[in-house]
Amino acid sequence: MFKIQEGENPMKKLLRVLALFTISLFLTQTAFGNNVAVSNIGLGVPNTTDKVTMVGFDLTWENSWRNDVNWDAAWVFVKFSLDDGITWMHASLDTMGHTVPPGATIDTPGDARGVFIYREINGVGIVNFNSIQLCWKYVADGVTDEAEVRVKVFAIEMVLVPEAAFSAGSGGTAPNEFTLTTINTDDATKAGGFPTGQIAAANPSWPNGFNAFYCMKYEITQEQYADFLNTLTSTQATTRNPESFVNPSVGRYSISGSHPNFIASKPFVACSYLSWMDGAAYADWASLRPMTELEFEKACRGNQAPVANEFAWGSTNITYATGISNNGYENEVPSNDGANCVNGDEVGVQGPMRVGCFATGTSSREQAGASFYGIMELSGNLWERTVTIEHSAGRSFTGTSGDGILSANGNATNNDWPGFDNGEVTNASGGGGRGGAWNFWSLAVSVGNRFNANTFSDSHDEAVGFRCVRSTP
Repeated sequence: MFKIQEGENPMKKLLRVLALFTISLFLTQTAFGNNVAVSNIGLGVPNTTDKVTMVGFDLTWENSWRNDVNWDAAWVFVKFSLDDGITWMHASLDTMGHTVPPGATIDTPGDARGVFIYREINGVGIVNFNSIQLCWKYVADGVTDEAEVRVKVFAIEMVLVPEAAFSAGSGGTAPNEFTLTTINTDDATKAGGFPTGQIAAANPSWPNGFNAFYCMKYEITQEQYADFLNTLTSTQATTRNPESFVNPSVGRYSISGSHPNFIASKPFVACSYLSWMDGAAYADWASLRPMTELEFEKACRGNQAPVANEFAWGSTNITYATGISNNGYENEVPSNDGANCVNGDEVGVQGPMRVGCFATGTSSREQAGASFYGIMELSGNLWERTVTIEHSAGRSFTGTSGDGILSANGNATNNDWPGFDNGEVTNASGGGGRGGAWNFWSLAVSVGNRFNANTFSDSHDEAVGFRCVRSTP
C-alpha cells in the first residue's frame, strides 16, 4: 500500500520531498535545459482504485511567446525508477486528468508519452507555471501499490510549426537544391506534395512539412545529452557516449565523467559529435522523432516567399561570430557585435556556441538568427541530421514518434526510421544533413543547400548535432 511520509499533510495536492510508494525517500531534483527549469517535483496521494497518481512540479522558461501565428511550448515527460535510480523507465501518462495553473494550456498526444504545455493567450516573456500535475497510470507500467518509486521530470523547449503550404527550394544556386515548388498537400505522392523534376515521390505518410508539427527550439545541448546518458543503463550509456571519438581541440564537447554521473562543463552549448544513431536514440528516449528535410525547409522559411540563397532568418545577410565572450556560461555570446551565425567563414570559433546566443529581448529575426517561426540556429552552429528523400530507407519513413524505450544496446527501435535493421537503428542509411555548421562556408548554411542531404554517415563528427520534432496531438 502507498504510504505518505510521516509528518506530511495528507490533504496536500502536491507533496514535494516525499516517498510515495511505501517509505523510500524521494529526492526532489531540478532539471535545466536552455532557460527551461523543472523544480519542486513530487508525487501526489495515489488513487489505488483507478491505479493513478499525480506527478507534480513547477515549470518555467524564458523568452516564451504566443501570437496569432504560433507559440513555443515545453514537451514534458516523466521517467521513473523502481531500483533506487539504477534503472529508469518511461512513464505512461493518462490522456486526461492533468491540471495546469491559470494562464497555461496542456495538450496530450494519443500515445500519452508526454504532454505539451504552453501559454493560454498571446503574450511574451518569462512563464512560471506552478503546481502542474500530470496523471500517471502507474498500473500500465507494471508498478504495484507496494513498489518503491522515484521519478524525474524532463522538459524540452519546442516551437509549433503550424499547418500551411510552403515553398521547397529557393530558386538559388546552392548545390542540389530542390526544384522550386509549392507544397500544398500532405500527401507526398501527389502533385503539390513534393518537389518535382529530380527525386521520386515518397510514401503518402512521409512527413513533407505541410501538416503541423513541433520542432525543438534549439539543437540538443550538452546538458540535455548528459541527462540522457545518466538515465540509461551502463551498457546503453557506453553505446551512446561519443567521448572516444572527440577531438578536444575542436567541437567544444565538454561532457565528462562516468555513468550515471556524466556532467557537462559547457551545459548550454549545442552538443557536437552526435552520430545518427545517437540522435535517433535521444529522440526515441524523449518520445520525439527525427525531422525530414522538407520539414527543415518549412521550419526555416514558413509560408513566406523564398529568397534565393536565403539563410534561416529569411535574407542573405550574414555576420559570423569571430570569437566568444563568457565562454561556456549561461550568458555566452559572440564577442563581435551584430553576429547572427556560427559558420566557417571565420576560424575564431572552433565549435558550436550556446543555443540561442544571438537572441535578445529586442532583437529582430535576422539579428537573432531565427527562423520564421522562432526556431534558433537552423543555419550554422551544427549540421541538422534529417531524413532524406533520396534514399529508399528515408522514403520509408512514416513519422512515428519514439516510445521512450531503447533496445538493450541503447539504440532506437522504430522500424520506419532510417537505419533500422534487425530490431533497432544501427546505421545511418536514409539520414542526411541540412543547415551547415560552424566549420562550413556561408553557402553551406543556406536553407536550400542539399549537398549533404543524402550523406548518411555513421560517424561522430565535430560539426554534427541533432534536433528532434514531433507531430502535433
